[in-house]
Amino acid sequence: MLRRLRHALFLASMITTPVWAADCTPVDFLTLPLPSGDDPVVTALRVAYPGLTVDAQGVTLADGSLIALGEDRSRDPAARLANPTLREQFHDIYPLRFDLNARMDAWHDPGRARVEPLFAALYGGTEQAVRASLRKVAISGKASASFLISERHGAACQMRAALAGVQALTIDWAPAFRNVAGSFNWRQIAGTSRMSTHSYGIAFDLNADLGGYWRWSKRPEGNAGPYLNRIPQDVVQVFERHGFIWGGKWHHFDGMHFEYRPEVILYARLMGQAAP
Repeated sequence: MLRRLRHALFLASMITTPVWAADCTPVDFLTLPLPSGDDPVVTALRVAYPGLTVDAQGVTLADGSLIALGEDRSRDPAARLANPTLREQFHDIYPLRFDLNARMDAWHDPGRARVEPLFAALYGGTEQAVRASLRKVAISGKASASFLISERHGAACQMRAALAGVQALTIDWAPAFRNVAGSFNWRQIAGTSRMSTHSYGIAFDLNADLGGYWRWSKRPEGNAGPYLNRIPQDVVQVFERHGFIWGGKWHHFDGMHFEYRPEVILYARLMGQAAP
């Protein structure tokens, strides 16, 4: 099974047509006008990734192969996490307000389920392919940090705009950007065979001491419990505005972790979540 998945990821990387942000015009995903009347999963994917071919059947790749939308069967959450359909990626709705109560429900992990061939098609299915798209994006001033982010599908462009937004905040944002835990890293998620979004150049970690990670608490999967978050709300909301979701809103919390998932933000809006 794992060998077949790796082969699929490699093929996706060979047929991907990169979408580059040559003219970087940042998007505010909390106010971007959205079409109505279509399947919200289809709409969220189309608007998030304008170069992607999406219809009621699924995502069509450059060679004509299809990643089907599939069904959201409300099945066992561990099975859904391990091998989701495109629809199941959207099973849990991401709370756009700074609400850390929803995550207390077991397995409420909006955005944590990912169809790996889709991300390989978007950003590259091999380490070499992803590395070719990486750009260094930095913040300075009260604190200095740099991140390697993919330029495909506007991720690096949005990251630059987000960091500029953080720098403009009147709060003390500096502690979150000290001793940052990294960005690009071609690897699997700890304890699984699934690829981390760090592998695709769309994820980064801030100061690990301020966020916390569920595995460090030694609690069992499905019962991650509460955690003490010290990542400032204003910082989180700046990143969300620019398409990055925060692992602090997951039941299996990863409070230092952000990843570029504009479709998750857009789907939450389409499903009635009010922006802050």
